[in-house]
Amino acid sequence: MQQPKINIINPTTNKSFSASAFTGAGAGFGGQLRGWSTSARTVDSALLPTLKTGNARADDLVRNHGIAQGGVQLHIDNIVGHLFRLSSKPRWRSLGISESDGRMLADDIEAVWMEIAEDPVGCWLDAERKRTFTMLVREGIGTHTTHGEITSAAEWIVDRPLSVPRTAIKVVSAHRISNPNNLPDSASVRGGVRHDSNGAAVSYFIQSMAENALGFGDGLGYNWNEVSRETSWGRQQFLHVFEPTDDGQSRGANKFLSIMEQLHMLSKLQNTKLQNAIVNAMYAATIETELGGDAAMEMIGGENGLDEGKLTNYLTQINAYHEGANIRMNGVKVPHLLPGEHLDLKTSQQADNGYSDFEASLLRYVAAGLGVSYEQLARDYSKTNYSSARASIMESWRYFTGKRKVIASRYASMIYTLVLEEMIQRKWITLPRKATRNFYEAKSAWSNAEWIGSGRIAIDGLKEVKEAVLKIESGLSTYEKEIALLGDDYQEIFAQQVREVAERRTAGLPPPSWMNVMALDPDQNESAEAGNQR
Repeated sequence: MQQPKINIINPTTNKSFSASAFTGAGAGFGGQLRGWSTSARTVDSALLPTLKTGNARADDLVRNHGIAQGGVQLHIDNIVGHLFRLSSKPRWRSLGISESDGRMLADDIEAVWMEIAEDPVGCWLDAERKRTFTMLVREGIGTHTTHGEITSAAEWIVDRPLSVPRTAIKVVSAHRISNPNNLPDSASVRGGVRHDSNGAAVSYFIQSMAENALGFGDGLGYNWNEVSRETSWGRQQFLHVFEPTDDGQSRGANKFLSIMEQLHMLSKLQNTKLQNAIVNAMYAATIETELGGDAAMEMIGGENGLDEGKLTNYLTQINAYHEGANIRMNGVKVPHLLPGEHLDLKTSQQADNGYSDFEASLLRYVAAGLGVSYEQLARDYSKTNYSSARASIMESWRYFTGKRKVIASRYASMIYTLVLEEMIQRKWITLPRKATRNFYEAKSAWSNAEWIGSGRIAIDGLKEVKEAVLKIESGLSTYEKEIALLGDDYQEIFAQQVREVAERRTAGLPPPSWMNVMALDPDQNESAEAGNQR
């Protein structure tokens, strides 16, 4: 049967249109959607006009709101962790070398890379010499969460010792990328990025830093420097990482844009509730009198008006009486009041009135916008059991894994490729002679790598280990994948196990016993005993 068509009057054009297919484009049930007037816009036209304002507000939230700061820190700790470890994997087949040569090359690269990247003293990989490689990636993820993008420049610093790399990464604030002289966006230059005819970024305009008065302005100068994306031989000069959502997007959108209003009002709600609690707690008791109105007026001046002298004298006598009535019983003061007075104890009016549920609802909304679970963001596990906690963490882990691959690993690979090029040029590593293509002919094949970040949180360590062992034994996974989920490199684990077995043998200790995980599970033992009894 054919669906009937309904003619609806558009209030803006006074014309009728058919809404037989998608009711969301019509007036809605009861006409609720008639006032919802919006237009189709490109992502740049929606983002760029308010880019600076949105990023500035996100900065303010992260600086001054604990929930916002915690959301950013969740991204950093779960995507990167304490060490962002390189696992070099040259594509040996496409390079014309053997697998063993590829593995030996990877071992050499990882050894040199670790010495350069994680130097805690020199920090030569950072142009400012403040950050190790892991710190650069951690800062990049925090910036991506707050500003929606990572922006850095690749420098070549000649004035350095021969034993350290000349490649250095200069972190560039997203606030510094803008059109020269703050000119309006055009077809070729948008959001401080120059594009070619295909929409690919060609160069970036970086605003200079202010030379003085940092505390009174925005810290930005009045000059712009155009930096090319790549050199003529293909070496990357500017690193720009973000996840585009539509055609022609020039800049990234931060994670707080969709939840900024709710998070800002949550801060006001919490402060108001705190002030209310303080006011209610200020007064513990009051002394009230039953003195009638006529008697009170007579004592403070009578019918001819207020007599300040009589009022002062009256209050002074009352205060002297209360101070003099120092009656105590076993060290506890007993209130002795004037005739007609009584003591009124004030209890704090701290009824919840649904505040906790409302706050939790807002936090769930904020958590959904940030891509994390409510329990992680609010640090509230009071209403969570094992199954729901695991489901929540697994959903967050899927999100963090995607961001690690698309954002963190891509940024790390950009830096790694720059350093690998210098390693080869300065003969710190030697490529296999049988290779059919050099570095510039197959840059992506030589610099192919996986990155190991923080491990997945284990709700029940024993169950997690059992699951990993069963996957490996059934051929559904490998030691490399399962150990990577713990945030470690399987090759380092295996090498350490070999060393420990040899040391135990030398010391006369028995070899370690690789026990079946099932034997360590008390639930499994109870089930087995119950089965035997039957």
